[in-house]
Amino acid sequence: MIRVVLADDHPVVREGIRGMLAAEGGIEVAGEAGSGDEAVAVARAQAPDVVLMDLRMPGMDGVRATERVLAEVPGCRVLILTTYDTDADILRAVEAGATGYLLKDAPRADLAAAVRAAARGETALSPAVATRLVSGMRGRADAPPLSARETEVLRLASEGLTNAEIGARLFISATTVKTHLMRAFGKLGVSDRTAAVTRAVRRGLLPPR
Repeated sequence: MIRVVLADDHPVVREGIRGMLAAEGGIEVAGEAGSGDEAVAVARAQAPDVVLMDLRMPGMDGVRATERVLAEVPGCRVLILTTYDTDADILRAVEAGATGYLLKDAPRADLAAAVRAAARGETALSPAVATRLVSGMRGRADAPPLSARETEVLRLASEGLTNAEIGARLFISATTVKTHLMRAFGKLGVSDRTAAVTRAVRRGLLPPR
């Protein structure tokens, strides 16, 4: 059973998300929070597998709360669930260590799939967020298909290594690994690591598995 904490300052939104997750097997809501500070406290008390975190909340915002949760709750993953999809918001969340980034208009099946992916430590992106990343990369005429580091990270991901294991192998943090993966996703026009590896292989950027 995947245990989830919902962090959003709108009770109606939390109720809707709780209802969506209740219809999915293997996921239970272990707690709720209406602010960033409360999200940290509830996560610390409940030690959930995943925190669904809004970005804009009273007091501590979702990015700072993400940093605190990841620092204080070992093994917990944070999945951003918000209405904001600007490049700055996405990058701030990734740099804070968020495992994924979804928009609140995501269908129930996509939300559930993202929660399960986050619990496994995999990156999950809303299609709209992936599109923004792709558009941003296309706007940079000098951007290579993949940097050497992004290619190396994807190669290790194709071997089944977790972000933490990739980071240890390359002597970088797991957060930096996530950043490289998210940028690679944007360049390749995909929203998860499996699709990224598959597309990179098809383009000859990685050897066939």
